Amino acid sequence: MKEKLAELKLQCTERIVQFSSLKDLEQLRLDMLGKKGELTQLLKSLGSVAPEERPIVGQLVNSVREEIEEMLENAKATIRIKERNARLSIEKIDVTKPGKAAVVGVKHPMTTVLDDLKAIFIGMGYSIAEGPEIETPYYNFEALNIPATHPARSEQDTFYFDNGNSLRTSTSPMQVHIMEKGELPIRAICPGRVFRRDEVDATHAPVFHQLEGIVVDKDVTMGDLKGTLELFAREFLGSDTKVRFRPHYFPFTEPSAEMDVSCFACGGVGCRVCKYEGFIELLGCGMIHPRVLQMSGIDPNVYSGFAFGMGLERATMQKFGISDLRLLYENDVRFLKQF
Repeated sequence: MKEKLAELKLQCTERIVQFSSLKDLEQLRLDMLGKKGELTQLLKSLGSVAPEERPIVGQLVNSVREEIEEMLENAKATIRIKERNARLSIEKIDVTKPGKAAVVGVKHPMTTVLDDLKAIFIGMGYSIAEGPEIETPYYNFEALNIPATHPARSEQDTFYFDNGNSLRTSTSPMQVHIMEKGELPIRAICPGRVFRRDEVDATHAPVFHQLEGIVVDKDVTMGDLKGTLELFAREFLGSDTKVRFRPHYFPFTEPSAEMDVSCFACGGVGCRVCKYEGFIELLGCGMIHPRVLQMSGIDPNVYSGFAFGMGLERATMQKFGISDLRLLYENDVRFLKQF
């Protein structure tokens, strides 16, 4: 029995030095110490040993087991160190090498323009307000002085729900929501999506974006409106931008106007883009109609105000010289990388 144990220990020692992987060591452990291992089989034959020698042989078997286990653990530790060093050698990083530039996206041009618009008006003391995209007929039309016979209320122009409500056709209903709060004076902008039954072409879409502006205070005049929008145009499009105001009609403002800015393509000389007028329409504006103020709970004899609204897509096209609105929605990376 003693000779077999010594031979088993020697055999284990010789095999360990040949192995270079943890998998091989585990197989050796099973061969030696497993349920069917050689040392386990020797223990089962302990009954054939003389009774007086059994304690001595038992101690010897346990000693050999401990020595084999220790050899296996030492071999595992050595192999782990070798594997880690090999892995570190392969995976090492040369910190002196130049790094790879991260591929990052850019802001969509409309997001860039919206951020610019917010910054300009916040700098003028305006706050930012938001409102619902689904409106009742009162807020979408009646409170804005739009009668039932107005073409904007036609099913050919507006998306209606079965209950009579509709998707807002402009951001102007936000004027009413803000004024109804009764917190005067008011100086706010309201960006958001609007919806109209338009066919998609180079300048129209059924879903687009607007930015509404509203100011209500004592002694607000058309001169305040013009001065504000002229300052905005030069901040937004450049200090050389020229503006002009043309009389127009909006149900919720009186007097009303449209503001044109000098053409981005020709600088106001006249070209195909501006139809040789030198100017391109940017926004609509006007003094808030006294009836709209009154319906919102504001005394038009004490307070006055102005409002303006622009299409975010149109402002983006003007800012970057884009000729087709559809380019803003096609998500063509080649187009978007230009901004």
